[in-house]
Amino acid sequence: MKQTLKSLLPESMLQTARNAYDAVRRIPQLPDAYFHPWRRESIRRLAALKDVHKGQRAFIIGNGPSLKQTDLTKLKNEFTFGMNRIYLLFPELGFNTTYFCSINDLVIEQFSDDILALPMPKFLAWRSHRHFSKNLQLANIPTFLYTTYTGPRFTPDVRWRLWEGATVTNFALQLAFHMGFEKVILIGVDHNFTSKGDANKTVVSQGDDPNHFSPNYFAKGFKWQLPDLDTSEIGYNFARESYRKAGREVLDATVGGKLTIFPKVDYNSLF
Repeated sequence: MKQTLKSLLPESMLQTARNAYDAVRRIPQLPDAYFHPWRRESIRRLAALKDVHKGQRAFIIGNGPSLKQTDLTKLKNEFTFGMNRIYLLFPELGFNTTYFCSINDLVIEQFSDDILALPMPKFLAWRSHRHFSKNLQLANIPTFLYTTYTGPRFTPDVRWRLWEGATVTNFALQLAFHMGFEKVILIGVDHNFTSKGDANKTVVSQGDDPNHFSPNYFAKGFKWQLPDLDTSEIGYNFARESYRKAGREVLDATVGGKLTIFPKVDYNSLF
């Protein structure tokens, strides 16, 4: 039987190789990642947001099917982080999330116009800036964060490089920490996908989407990547410990969620 490099090398060595490759291939990006006008403006905005929500709580809303079993109207007056295609819910909710986050290349590539039209502050991966017109005025650009695959780590100050941790939820957890939130509650983070296959593999949806709150989330013909749940758990562990050491906490109020990293709490008990 033919052996692959992955089967021959221990995971620690593979991760070191991945980190080294990612670091080298990103060297040409570094000047723009810190000195491009859009990034300079983004760093200025992020500086203004440092600890702006100190002592407050926020909800990070995942996009799992469990949202259909969650009374989201309770969040109208809460600070909320929405992610990726959460905006499909806004007409039904009657309100928008406070903030919006996305780091997935395929999501931003396919839905950049939708994202740009959102009225709330938007936080995106820097590499996605190529999907937006160069003629955008500084006042109209999203806030771009310099994210990489090299890790693992948890970054308390997101003006600088942060590790994506294989999911936009880890991105949002670092952003919420930067803003000073004392308590962060996850909902809709089901950590469970019907679609199976190699982590990060790009696939094309063949019909209704069973993995998210709406069958139209990744409807037929849309490209998306299969999840990397193992790597995301590494990021969640870093987040849990970083919040704990700072005297803060992350709770998981997802209805029926499969994630076991954070303390569980009943959603309705929070109000």
